[in-house]
Amino acid sequence: MEQVRPRTTLAAEGADRTHAWIVVGLLFLFMLINFADRAVLGLAAVPIMQELGLSHTEFGLIATSFFTLFSVGGVIGGFAVNRVASKWVLAALALIWSLCQLPMLLSVSVAALIVNRVALGFSEGPAYPVALHAAYKWFPNERRAVPTSLIAIGALAGNGIAAPLIVTIVAAWSWHAAFGFLGAIGLAWCVAWLLVAREGPVTPDRVSSRESAAHLSYRRLFKCRTVVGVQVVGFCAYWLLTLAVVWLPAFLTQAYGYTPAQAGWIMMLVSLGQIVLLPGISILSDGLKRRGASSRLACGSVACASTLAAGLIVILLAQSEGSLGVIVCTVIAFSLCNVMFVLGPVLVAEVTPVERRGAVLGVTNAITTLAGPLAPVVTGMMVDVGAHPADGVRTALLIAGALVILGALVGFVLIDPEADRVGNPHNPQAETNPA
Repeated sequence: MEQVRPRTTLAAEGADRTHAWIVVGLLFLFMLINFADRAVLGLAAVPIMQELGLSHTEFGLIATSFFTLFSVGGVIGGFAVNRVASKWVLAALALIWSLCQLPMLLSVSVAALIVNRVALGFSEGPAYPVALHAAYKWFPNERRAVPTSLIAIGALAGNGIAAPLIVTIVAAWSWHAAFGFLGAIGLAWCVAWLLVAREGPVTPDRVSSRESAAHLSYRRLFKCRTVVGVQVVGFCAYWLLTLAVVWLPAFLTQAYGYTPAQAGWIMMLVSLGQIVLLPGISILSDGLKRRGASSRLACGSVACASTLAAGLIVILLAQSEGSLGVIVCTVIAFSLCNVMFVLGPVLVAEVTPVERRGAVLGVTNAITTLAGPLAPVVTGMMVDVGAHPADGVRTALLIAGALVILGALVGFVLIDPEADRVGNPHNPQAETNPA
């Protein structure tokens, strides 16, 4: 006979569910502001170069300075959130972004702009893994993919939705005003977060969790086949994602003959494809797990299959000539490559004790994003050595597609959360969800 729970317990469960999605909404805005802060430099590139007398090379070096401490910040933030409540770590990160942006309201030197980007990169490095760590305290393993996808979409919104507003502010006032506006928005988010946020109720049994964390050292966790597999596939997928951000508009104009305006519309289609695709695949993954499918199938295989398909379609894109084929291949390939960044953290969290989770997510994110500073340089060299820019573009796409396919195949072999849990008897999934 089914046990009837008291009404007060049911009411508390309902309140927790509501609060969980409020937290996800705030984390969506957190990532939106994060990526808008990154994008503002590029969106204001022309007036900044004119005011400071910068060449394109000098401006490029300033933009690259963002990655100087990005991975370092990701690792430090990941370890910090294992000891400090995620509420305070996230508030501190957003406060640093805001304090970085507000001085840009004044006349600044090149050195000040570089310091701004380095500090911004350091504080934004931990943003995504720490946000996920906070969200996972509100959702059990079989319900994490959908909130992860919504938080990831916040980054896409920062690149797409916020861009027209930033461009309008730059045109109407100045690039200084755009930086100041984002700083003010960051401070407003901090206030809202501190008023609303609290640590989630999905917590481990403290005794068993401390024992599992003690036996599962970081060395052992970073040798875990699932963690390594996510890092390999994530690195290759981030290579493709970086090409989309840095080189794709140029590729579309140089190799396929689109005008800059047409390339911009295609990029918007890519963003829309990601916004539609990521929640859909996340719902599929969570649904499979709730129906009894293994995490290896529901998360690992789905993520690797999406990445494999992205690599194959990129190779097809390199051979494409017709306009419709180019657009379809571009939208599908550069949407699918993002699936690993939604399901990968879910897989890592599943095999990691909660006391170690923030650090493992942070280090994994730092490793995958190392493709960020590498991919643009390597791709640029490939384009330069080609007989014609169009030939170089197609060669770069072929190599990127092959790299992504190889990474996906490695992921199919390595990613197996169930085997990792069996092999590590001190890593029980002790998390329970009172809701």
